[in-house]
Amino acid sequence: MEATVSGGPMKSLMTWLESAGVDYELHEHDRSLTALATARAEGVDPHTFEKVVWVRSADDGDALIVLDANDHLDLGKAKDVLRSGKVKLVPEEELAKLAPDCDPGAMPAVGSLFGLPTYADLHVSDSAEVSFNAGSHTLAVRVDRAAWEKALGVVYADLAAATWREPAWHRS
Repeated sequence: MEATVSGGPMKSLMTWLESAGVDYELHEHDRSLTALATARAEGVDPHTFEKVVWVRSADDGDALIVLDANDHLDLGKAKDVLRSGKVKLVPEEELAKLAPDCDPGAMPAVGSLFGLPTYADLHVSDSAEVSFNAGSHTLAVRVDRAAWEKALGVVYADLAAATWREPAWHRS
């Protein structure tokens, strides 16, 4: 059974955006449970809607990893970037305890809200603006990517599993 805490955007996110001077637009959309579905509900390119993955390294160091909605995390790459012997996804049941003021799986792409560093895949830097969940499965924020990364101290690295970025006909 999924726990829900919706009732508005995550208060600490809104406070962080305002105190960091990151301009934002708050958007309400139909309930969606995946980043790709949320990008569709928001009517934005999936390359500009960011999914957030909470990982734990072998030494129990946690981090938030930000990827485009249509990308998948390569745990081997994450292991190398985090300089750890092993990296695993933090289970959703545990996320509910670690981020109690968020709907499970709807954490915003701001690791500092949880005392964590934020890493982002290189492709995230391709977009002038990015969107991500606002702690709810029905609310998202859109921000200037450069202002978000500067305020947060985002570390960019190659973290996405290899995918083709051109149409299939182009590869044949």
